[in-house]
Amino acid sequence: MGTEVAVTGLGLVTPAGIGVPANWAAVRAGKPAAAWDAAVSRISCRVPGFDTEELLGARRALRLDPFVQFALVAASEAIADARLDPETWDGARVGVVLGCADGGPGTTEAQHRVFLDEGAHRVSPLLLPMRLPNMLAGQMAMQFGAKGPNLVVATACASGATAVGMACDLLALDRCDVVLAGGSEAMLTPLTLAGFARMGALSERFGEPHRASRPFDADRDGFVAGEGAGVLVLERSADARARGVTAHARVVGHGASADAHHITKPEPHGLGGEAAILAALADAGVGPREVSHVNAHGTSTPANDRTEAALLARLLPHRPLVTSTKGVTGHLLGAAGAVEAVYTVLTAEHGIIPPTANLEKLDPEIDIDVATTATSARIALALSNSFGFGGQNAVLAIARA
Repeated sequence: MGTEVAVTGLGLVTPAGIGVPANWAAVRAGKPAAAWDAAVSRISCRVPGFDTEELLGARRALRLDPFVQFALVAASEAIADARLDPETWDGARVGVVLGCADGGPGTTEAQHRVFLDEGAHRVSPLLLPMRLPNMLAGQMAMQFGAKGPNLVVATACASGATAVGMACDLLALDRCDVVLAGGSEAMLTPLTLAGFARMGALSERFGEPHRASRPFDADRDGFVAGEGAGVLVLERSADARARGVTAHARVVGHGASADAHHITKPEPHGLGGEAAILAALADAGVGPREVSHVNAHGTSTPANDRTEAALLARLLPHRPLVTSTKGVTGHLLGAAGAVEAVYTVLTAEHGIIPPTANLEKLDPEIDIDVATTATSARIALALSNSFGFGGQNAVLAIARA
């Protein structure tokens, strides 16, 4: 990549908790967040105890969709963690790049009911400003005075990782000095989950919802949808050192590719994912044998886990320890890549690989080493994989600071 990018701030709002400490404790403990959700008549992973009025004020509780609310809270934590002050920074040199697969479907569905029941004249004038995906970055710019490049990217479940990669490019090109990068998603609505269910993508372990998300397990039967946001503050390492800030870790490479194969199924040999991994390693200037850990995409679907495991076994024969944190959080869709990038940063920083929750019996067709307990390890270089519908792949290479 040429330019060394430091991760100086982290922020999380996920089903594992609000804030980085709560998340890291839950992920290390392998504590699943999945539960039966009567609002959507499915299993889901919702953010616990998110009091919008307390966290953002009454006005924003009414005027912002949850996908924006989650991101603003996560960004506030990340900015404070980075010891930055939006009141004094040069906003023209601060960029925002966030990933989101959908925008605000909850707002859309609620206003569609108003339209049908009460007529067009009763639809809220805030419908579009609340639901449009670009407002994720737009609202963050307004909240923090970030006047540099302002982007929302959509690569399905790879969106958050794609955003982090693009943010690194902005820093390398000297378009920004600081970038708020990450992803957010709030797609737990009846219509959206009905669509996923009709595709056969969701777990139907209704009698044991807390055991439903089980990446790489022989009895997995689909993913559990979740919601939340992850934000990373990125800056050039030299700038962070000049500020006297110690980085959590470094993003040393990123890669992207397309399967060009199918609207939902991964390319059966994982060639697109392999291309993204090799691109990330080339960007980092290292080879596959330098990888000491992988935070896998690991969705708990039969096809993804089998394909990804075969890819990792082929590309990384030295068998670095693999984990999927989706056993805890469920699948956060467009936010997944960002949230899992934060978890990978924490893994590298603390030298602890989290377990894959609910992995009780490894699928006999899977030949990789998967963590089932929290494992101490020196992580020189880790990969965070994200693969999305449409065959869009993004991989981040993350190194110790």
